[in-house]
Amino acid sequence: MDLALLEKALLGLFAAIVLAIVVSKLTGKRFKLPPGPYPMPIVGNWLQVGDDLNHKNLMNMAKKFGEIFLLRMGVRNLVVVSSPDLAREVLHSQGVEFGSRTRNVVLDIFTGKGQDMVFTVYGDHWRKMRRIMTVPFFTNKVVQQNREGWEEEARLVIEDVKKDPRSSVEGIVIRKRLQLMMYNDMFRIMFNRRFESLEDPLFKKLTVLNAERSRLSQSFDYNYGDFIPILRPFMHKYLRQCYKLKDVRLKVFEDHFVKDRNRIDMDQKKEIKCAMDHILEAEQKGEINHDNVLYIVENINVAAIETTLWSIEWGIAELVNHPEIQKKVLREMESVLGPGVPVTEPDLPRLPYLQAVVKETLRLRMAIPLLVPHMNLSDAKLMGFDIPAESKILVNAWFLANDPKKWKNPEEFRPERFLEEEAKVEANGNDFRFIPFGVGRRSCPGIILALPIIGITLGRLVQAFELQPPPGQKKIDTTEKPGQFSNQIRTHATVVCMPRN
Repeated sequence: MDLALLEKALLGLFAAIVLAIVVSKLTGKRFKLPPGPYPMPIVGNWLQVGDDLNHKNLMNMAKKFGEIFLLRMGVRNLVVVSSPDLAREVLHSQGVEFGSRTRNVVLDIFTGKGQDMVFTVYGDHWRKMRRIMTVPFFTNKVVQQNREGWEEEARLVIEDVKKDPRSSVEGIVIRKRLQLMMYNDMFRIMFNRRFESLEDPLFKKLTVLNAERSRLSQSFDYNYGDFIPILRPFMHKYLRQCYKLKDVRLKVFEDHFVKDRNRIDMDQKKEIKCAMDHILEAEQKGEINHDNVLYIVENINVAAIETTLWSIEWGIAELVNHPEIQKKVLREMESVLGPGVPVTEPDLPRLPYLQAVVKETLRLRMAIPLLVPHMNLSDAKLMGFDIPAESKILVNAWFLANDPKKWKNPEEFRPERFLEEEAKVEANGNDFRFIPFGVGRRSCPGIILALPIIGITLGRLVQAFELQPPPGQKKIDTTEKPGQFSNQIRTHATVVCMPRN
């Protein structure tokens, strides 16, 4: 194409967009919008605030613009709320109005445009998926049926770490072995199967595929194409990667896991043995289609496994950096259970200090600090401000739990706060200052699995080992690696595991 003609075409496109914006402002609805930085034409606030909309950057903006503010990110409205009262409005009081999910161009690929449960819009499909997933995954009965398996997996972690001669000398990246534990914890529930070792080819393949999915979906690098659709052609290579990865992952789920359960005729089964049996039964009854089945597996591989693993990893890092807290956890378990008696799931309610360590980990190192974004399908109101339809609503749950105006010395890792001034605060959202799993209709149902698995794992590790930084280091690095709405530890730490007598 002639360069002069191309230039004229781009200028014409630019002029048309500007004109459309001016006309819409003159003829459109008059909104009383939340405060925020003044937007530029077309790009809005994108060039002012950049792509990295992590929880700490949004906290700093809240200190400037207030507990509710609006960012115009190209064609998208992004509303950030940073107070317990506003969180209550979004998640509870107006839970229906703000109960949908906003997706983006990448998550649309990985979820089949909302054919899953986590990212679907609020409505009949979500209610059906939530009901079908709750019975086999998220009940006390599931916990009781599977807790001995979780305890066994934790025991095998201890055994394998003790067998590794490096673990007590230069240390090991214990996350690798804990990742196998988490996959086995969830695949026992989902498919009634487990992986034997870190060298299992299928386990290795799954972890690589799931890690790449997390990288592509949590990156801020693609925001420009999501905010400004006319720039999307520049994302062609990125989106091609996403489509290819999605196809490969779904094929692995289908060929190696779903088909294995599907081969067993439902009429020949004496009982449903795993979650996938229950889900396939729902498919046979016509309640969901086969794509929904695969996207349920997709959700569990990311939402259940990875987030719990991040929390365990953060908990270990804080215990390594606070040896006095390790000693208190050990003393409590020895006092309540007796020396050398491994902690089990039924023991957890009798171990308030261990539970406080779990809660403090979730408070200071929240794995999903902005929760999963919400959306209002229709025009709505918050604190007297108009919220235009299809706005992306971010609840800065991390800031709610780390606001120095509402917490005593929030920057400190101090489990005692949950036994003293915050003794009545639980992780289930009974206090809107602390909502690591969200609240209301779209809260994370995985809380019922995550809390005992984290408690059992941290407890067993402290019982078996004195957890230390590697030689030559006083502490391990706890630099954060935030994503679109995740918060991982940047460097998977090497930990020295000194066996206790």
